[in-house]
Amino acid sequence: MRELRIHGRGGQGAVVASKILAAALFRESRSVQSFPAFGVERRGAPVAAFLRVSDTPILLRCEVTAPDDLIVLDPTLIVAVDVTQGLKPGGMILINSERAPETYPKLTDRFHVITVDAGGIAMRHGLGSRTQPIVNTAILGAFARCSGLVSLDSICAAIQEEVPGRAAQNVAAAREAAEAVAASEVAQPAGLASRYSRVEVKHA
Repeated sequence: MRELRIHGRGGQGAVVASKILAAALFRESRSVQSFPAFGVERRGAPVAAFLRVSDTPILLRCEVTAPDDLIVLDPTLIVAVDVTQGLKPGGMILINSERAPETYPKLTDRFHVITVDAGGIAMRHGLGSRTQPIVNTAILGAFARCSGLVSLDSICAAIQEEVPGRAAQNVAAAREAAEAVAASEVAQPAGLASRYSRVEVKHA
């Protein structure tokens, strides 16, 4: 079983991201759980969503406390919230950020850190506003590319099902973010072998 936690702020689409990823994994005949956790329910407040995936039935019914992977939709959460709480040593953190992974040294010495400018990609595709781009579909495209957990084609098909109103723009953002995740953008902890293999995604 693999467990994932998504951190974001209200309005960024963390919960929808979890639903899309669950739908994509379900398309690949995996057992999936997806559920949110809310604190203060207001726009901009920190929110989290959880996901479990397995090739066998999932019997757990609790929050994810020791995730294998993290997705961080807002880089300011790294200093505002202990996003790495419980993350397994060498676990992957995918951050929506214009900055290189090496600019997060407190993370890269313990974890496998990847960054992608999902906000900039979302803006180029007209998703959200300049002050609050909707980054969830872009970040999932990057996650498909770097995690090896799910295919990009399944993510794009799930986007079309879950957000049909602007499906074309969201699919385009996911594909661009997948292309943006290059090997040079990956920082792994020194002396810690990564548990993840890079998957080259073939576009349809």
